[in-house]
Amino acid sequence: MAGHSQFKNIMHRKGRQDAMKSKLFGKLAREITVAAKLGLPDPAMNARLRAAIIAARAENMSKDSIDRAIKKAAGNDAETYDEIRYEGYGPAGVAVIVEVLTDNRNRTASDVRSYFTKSGGNLAETGAVSFMFDRVGAVEFAPEVATADAMLEAAIDAGADDVVSSEAGHEIYASQETYRDVAKALEAKFGEPKKAALVWKPQNSIAVDDEQAEKLFRLIESLEEHDDVQHVYANFEVSEAAMAKMA
Repeated sequence: MAGHSQFKNIMHRKGRQDAMKSKLFGKLAREITVAAKLGLPDPAMNARLRAAIIAARAENMSKDSIDRAIKKAAGNDAETYDEIRYEGYGPAGVAVIVEVLTDNRNRTASDVRSYFTKSGGNLAETGAVSFMFDRVGAVEFAPEVATADAMLEAAIDAGADDVVSSEAGHEIYASQETYRDVAKALEAKFGEPKKAALVWKPQNSIAVDDEQAEKLFRLIESLEEHDDVQHVYANFEVSEAAMAKMA
């Protein structure tokens, strides 16, 4: 996910992580609660819950907060959230997928549509852009856990389909059917990953110029800051010069 990795790099350079911690913890807790409610409350028996807990730990969410989110799923007072996928086109015709968990469909749909419109893009029907992505398992590790060569070798041995290593870390991809086994093998070798979940991986990327990149990043930033939005995927690439300018 070259585009999304570049977006994360820019947000890191901007020092936005601490400012967004509280909002991020709320989203992580929501995903944990939903995952526990839909399946067993045991992460060993519930792959989605395990993925949610791994993501929470990667952001240093406390064990007490994680446990509270799991227990909340068993209570009668737990909110009911709808899982919705929005698809659309951003600046320069970039395909964008937005995954949300919401307790108010109308509010979320209105907000997401307005973000696309303000960026010069447009919200489309479900299925309009997802055919340009592959639904795959992704396992992410911090850059310091291994060299690119060592990670590539381990990933191949584990049965992965693709590996992308950069200054941001290592991203390992596998099919939906094999990624849990791949994640388990890599975890045994390198420790718990930063992420192990199903994602939308672009089949191809669109090169975006500096002017369009600025509009696109405002769209992605607006979407990711929305309380109901869990994940955003897009099929773009920007130059290092554009990254440095926006950072």
